[in-house]
Amino acid sequence: MMIKDIYIPDIGDFSDVPIIELLVAPGDRIAKDDAILTLETDKATLDVPSPMAGTVTEMLVQVGETVSEGHLVIRLETSDGATAEVATPATAPATTPSAAPASDDHASLVVIGAGPGGYTAAFRAADLGRDVTLIDPRPTLGGVCLNVGCIPSKALLHIAKVLDEAEAARDHGLGFGRPEIDLDKIRGFKDDVVARLTTGLVGLAKRRKVKVIQGKATFTGANSLMIDAEDDTRRLTFDQAIISVGSEPAPLSFLPEDPRIIDSTGALELTNVPPRMLVIGGGIIGLEMAQAYHTLGSKIDIVEATPQIIPGADKDIVAPLTKRLRDKGLTIHTDTRVTGVTAGDTLEARFGTPKGEVTEFYDRILVAVGRRPNGAKIGAEAAGIELTPEGFLPVDARMRTRQPHIFAIGDVVGQPMLAHKATHEGKVAAEVACGEKVAFDAGCIPSVAYTDPEIAWVGLTETRAKAEGIKVEKASFPWMASGRALSMGRSDGLTKLLFDPETGRVLGGAIVGANAGDLIAEITLAIELGADAHDLSLTIHPHPTLSETVAFSAEAHLGSLTDL
Repeated sequence: MMIKDIYIPDIGDFSDVPIIELLVAPGDRIAKDDAILTLETDKATLDVPSPMAGTVTEMLVQVGETVSEGHLVIRLETSDGATAEVATPATAPATTPSAAPASDDHASLVVIGAGPGGYTAAFRAADLGRDVTLIDPRPTLGGVCLNVGCIPSKALLHIAKVLDEAEAARDHGLGFGRPEIDLDKIRGFKDDVVARLTTGLVGLAKRRKVKVIQGKATFTGANSLMIDAEDDTRRLTFDQAIISVGSEPAPLSFLPEDPRIIDSTGALELTNVPPRMLVIGGGIIGLEMAQAYHTLGSKIDIVEATPQIIPGADKDIVAPLTKRLRDKGLTIHTDTRVTGVTAGDTLEARFGTPKGEVTEFYDRILVAVGRRPNGAKIGAEAAGIELTPEGFLPVDARMRTRQPHIFAIGDVVGQPMLAHKATHEGKVAAEVACGEKVAFDAGCIPSVAYTDPEIAWVGLTETRAKAEGIKVEKASFPWMASGRALSMGRSDGLTKLLFDPETGRVLGGAIVGANAGDLIAEITLAIELGADAHDLSLTIHPHPTLSETVAFSAEAHLGSLTDL
């Protein structure tokens, strides 16, 4: 079976003609020349016939919408031998087929990019019965996240946490000898974690009969790709595509080319521990790597151009992390920009600060000033897809690009650039491509910094509420009153909730403290379900746990808190 796109044929000199009736619906079996919809011109009504037989999988227009020749209107599931003379979409090159014939170099559904969003989309579509081809330039699946991002960084942060906890245990009566740091074994542990996950993905792909191609895919038309591998170049046509090509670290153009100046990928290689390292960027990635390298023995300076580290989070949530970093000996410069770097025996960095220019010398510089999408690297224009000036691919709520048979998900469609957003978008894209009526309609998307202490927030922030004049009521619970936090020796935490003054519903929440990234899920669910303070306070939480602090914050809002 194949999926075919049906377009408005030649309707003479008419354009922007309104649809007055849809004559078919998803699931209907239609014959060739059956009428599928009715148009109304200023002279008469016109039934548009189907150029082929098949089963309607998706209606892509609605009554009242205006269409012209070449407008995509429905999608059919047909037998492999079905052919039709259909209008070529106006946005596609004239030589591009609307539905390429089946062959060894044809894919019903192709997914470009095997990161969390891409492999999720591929696996979901396969589970729904589609033949799926997954393309990625890496020799292993998993994209940036599994190979050089989220997973290896958390492995290093785990090592750092163990070292920190061993040191902190001295204050509680446990003494340990000086730790022996074996970088080869640490890298081995990190690499083993990555290998286990990426190997698992290979097994999941085989189980679902997903065809995997290693290579870099570039669009050559609305239904065709060129795939460049190390020793081969091949052309692949497709019926539908899902773009999930992610993002890459944003560079600073004024920095010199020098192997001692690295991005997050280079930092995760952990070739050595530099005596002194500068981290440019006080966001999540920069701070996570800063803490890992500091615990392993580097002296760390952090430079952030804004007034605080982690600019997206509320100031009171960031404050405990800032204090802990400084107490540990890390230097933080806010409202400061790097104005230049000279590479010599060491790296000479010049800073513009509120007090004037300062010069310091470093053995390594980590650039962590954000990420930029890879939309400009896939030849999207050849497929009739426009990019934003920033390189994003605009999509609708069903993850469709300007070409309805081509979807895009993850970092390449916009902020926030988070793996868990990409996976949900991937499922939506796969399900829509398979004819299901779904959309990406997340009420909120949580953010987490896996620093020590962790920082997590979701929904409306207090900073944004003030900036946009949104009225909220705030309640918080300090962890110095949490039995569980005190027993862990980590009272430097805070749980905060924001409520709608009229309905009492949870609008947002933020947590700083141990395991904040795990705890934020309850607040995320509360927002999605429209829960209010009573729902949280009347939910019995186990004692003693850190999760109690969510309920205590709700009780503080209701005036029923007895733990303070």
